[in-house]
Amino acid sequence: MSNRWGLTIPLTGVPLLEHAEIIRALPDLGYTDVWSAETNGTDAFTPLALAASWEPTLRLGTAIVPVYTRGPALIAMSAGALAAAAPGRFVLGLGASSPVIVGQWNAIPFTEPYKRTRDVLRTTRAALAGERVDGEFDTFSIKRFKLEQAPAEPPRIVLAALRPQMLRLAGREADGAILNWLASYDVAQCLAEVDNADAEVVARIFVCPTEDTEFARNVGRFAISSYLTVPAYAKFHDWLGRGDVLEPMHDAWAAGDRKAAFAAVPDQVVDDLVLHGSPESCRDQVQAYADAGVKTPVIALLPTPDGPPNLDLLAKLAPEA
Repeated sequence: MSNRWGLTIPLTGVPLLEHAEIIRALPDLGYTDVWSAETNGTDAFTPLALAASWEPTLRLGTAIVPVYTRGPALIAMSAGALAAAAPGRFVLGLGASSPVIVGQWNAIPFTEPYKRTRDVLRTTRAALAGERVDGEFDTFSIKRFKLEQAPAEPPRIVLAALRPQMLRLAGREADGAILNWLASYDVAQCLAEVDNADAEVVARIFVCPTEDTEFARNVGRFAISSYLTVPAYAKFHDWLGRGDVLEPMHDAWAAGDRKAAFAAVPDQVVDDLVLHGSPESCRDQVQAYADAGVKTPVIALLPTPDGPPNLDLLAKLAPEA
């Protein structure tokens, strides 16, 4: 069994300030971590800063901070502040994000994502260690930047990684990798590329805890047809061997037929990538990722017919004692 068990915050349908009671209860339920996500809701740092003030033991992680939407110095400043506020309890997750978030929403060119991620990883790590960063990198230049007060304990840095080149970078230069949108039986293929037994492997696992199979599959199809049509995720699933079964979805999406793309997602793909069933069944399915080698499984709850998640549900999804 994994000795870590995480939850993605904020929870959908729960106002941010109403998370205080939930956050305080998580350690007693068996959770060790809370990880933020950053798309078009909250930013990555604010929910974790609140969680740090509400509960003094949970580990806090970003999954992820995009490497384009903030400059390297600002990433280092934000990470350094949170590391100082929660010494030894913060993990900085970095990643390329997507052309939609970076280019369409933030008006920043999405170019050379591997090199940009590598450059931000290197400069941020140096800055958080208290070093002065000064030089030419492949994707930007930095002149004489040094944190005014580097954290006494620099945070670990993990990289969102989908395919061999980024997975190898995560194993070689970062402290680990964040996996996303994969089945438990896909983990071994990713670990082989990380190729570092000491690397922490985090997996964000989508969970729809309901026994209404039709509802769960519809939620899953919507998410899959939205995410897996992003080029990086499409290539990831080609590499994992799902290219043929997902080709009808990609063809419909490319033709502008969103309804057909939704309908073309096979049940088996939904069932593999979006865990559903009773909460206890979902907990056991999450455990399968840990059994496959994920050191920190992180539950990302999707909506259910029962409304926003509550402590009773979270207790049932917690690891068995």
